[in-house]
Amino acid sequence: MRKGLTWFNVTSIVLGFAFLYIPIILLVIYSFNASRLVTVWAGFSTQWYWSLLENEQLIDAAWVTLRIAFFSSLVATVLGTMAALALTRYGRFGGRTLFSGMIYAPLVMPEVITGLSLLLLFVAVNFDRGFWTVLLAHITFTMCFVAVVVQSRLVTFDRTLEEAALDLGCPPFQTFFKITLPLILPAVVSGFMLAFTLSLDDLVIASFTTGPGATTLPMRIYSQVRLGVTPEINAVCTILIAIVTVVVIVASIVTKRAENQRQAEERAALQ
Repeated sequence: MRKGLTWFNVTSIVLGFAFLYIPIILLVIYSFNASRLVTVWAGFSTQWYWSLLENEQLIDAAWVTLRIAFFSSLVATVLGTMAALALTRYGRFGGRTLFSGMIYAPLVMPEVITGLSLLLLFVAVNFDRGFWTVLLAHITFTMCFVAVVVQSRLVTFDRTLEEAALDLGCPPFQTFFKITLPLILPAVVSGFMLAFTLSLDDLVIASFTTGPGATTLPMRIYSQVRLGVTPEINAVCTILIAIVTVVVIVASIVTKRAENQRQAEERAALQ
């Protein structure tokens, strides 16, 4: 059996990455196009970025999207971490199968069904649709992703460190925040970033659960793209790409440093 990369593997990888990233690169390039025609290059210009400052609809939608993404990710991270702890620490408790099924269901459930179900729920309880309904919907479908990420870390967690802290008289509450949480923090941060990205990108569920004054940026972009792509759309998409890229890089650096510090502390403890 031949080892290493073959021409077929290299070609497949290049074509795959090209298919994924060439459209994004073209979008970024044409966001600096001086022409209003998005398919005709007329020179370099940043005028469309400045014109975004005068587009109140896009600014309001972006502000709503960032608020929903941040708060929903924050709550989903807390609830997802608690769910992961329950699944890994409390064994075969009553209702575990039902609980785990409810946690994992949004992972495989089509977004159309999730959005429609939440819409019917809000209508049934006579809850006015708007910012809070979108926030609750995003918490619902992002929490399961956090639970999966954190649970994968807790499965391989060395509980002897917790037992040592408890034997030395540390209360369980302090043990969690001083021992457990710092060690699983990279997974928690990764879950938060995943939830934030999913909320930032969501269109289908937000479309079902939104109301007056709660138009998210993906919804605004979709409604304008149906009438034709404008340079402003390219510019705002480029800004979103830049924000997500910077956040992911920063999160990766923080996670890597935390993991290195954890490994160093474990080596020091063993010595």
